[in-house]
Amino acid sequence: MTLLDAPWRYTSVKYRMIYCEAMEERVEVKCPDCFSRRIDEDSVRGERSCVDCGLVIAENMIDPGQDWSPFAGKEETIRGGPPATVMVHDKGLSTEIHWANKDYAGRSIAGKNRSQFYRMRKWQRRARVSGSFDRNMEAALVEIGRLASKMGMGKLVKEETAVIYRLALEKDMVKGRSIDTIVAASMYLANQKLRTARSLDDFQRHADVSRKSITRAHKVIKAVLGMRIPVSEPSEYVGRYGGLLGLPTEIHTAALSLLKRASEMELTHGKSPTGLAAAALYIAARQGDRHRTQREIADISGVTEVTIRNRYKEMVSGMGLELD
Repeated sequence: MTLLDAPWRYTSVKYRMIYCEAMEERVEVKCPDCFSRRIDEDSVRGERSCVDCGLVIAENMIDPGQDWSPFAGKEETIRGGPPATVMVHDKGLSTEIHWANKDYAGRSIAGKNRSQFYRMRKWQRRARVSGSFDRNMEAALVEIGRLASKMGMGKLVKEETAVIYRLALEKDMVKGRSIDTIVAASMYLANQKLRTARSLDDFQRHADVSRKSITRAHKVIKAVLGMRIPVSEPSEYVGRYGGLLGLPTEIHTAALSLLKRASEMELTHGKSPTGLAAAALYIAARQGDRHRTQREIADISGVTEVTIRNRYKEMVSGMGLELD
């Protein structure tokens, strides 16, 4: 059963379990009648219907939001706990004793009781992480947060990485490999799946593991989990590289136009997307009087100057460009 097929009568704990399972499954919804993927979800009525044929696919769906309740003239969340999350080793289903020494009404706890709460908090933390699976997952989530912060990744990438790592751990793919290696490979897969502009060279520079280890783990995880990863396009890297170079949007647009022309003329086949994006930005910057050296572009893209120069020559000669 998926999240949106679950009836309203389920308790909040069961809802959280279904929610986390649905996040891991990532099931693509389509109409069983006309096979359309244009699906409309009405959270107020709790229905999911097909936009094309109007078929009601699911009804009485649960609301995945937080449990709000009106109290004393305003909305409070005291009655409901936080929503389930894949960024906690137990998916947020266990009890947590807050670090602040305050009671439910916000009053400070007396000094004579604080030591008791300190001991309770310590034993609660130990009880939450009881088995080897939980300990491994907790350490991996810390590494995911560290690597994501170092590389400037967003929340969506971190959550996708956590889902992939949990599946890899359940399939015993972590045995014989370091947590750092599996985290780096999982985040690389997450970026490929979400089509964000991060190359393998970026992970090699920021992760504390070798390129060879990341590549091997990446291939194993992708094969065992049966993941279908879309091929990276050069256009995906233009925005990020251009932003790091301080180039205006018109240069980005010109570089995208160059890449589109190059693709139509079959000049991009078999070429690295990062090298093509770097070369297109180099040409567009020269044409727009915003010249950047090949060394500058190589430093921010992780592509060698030789590669940029080769792609530049191929695009200029193939498209008949004239540069000053």
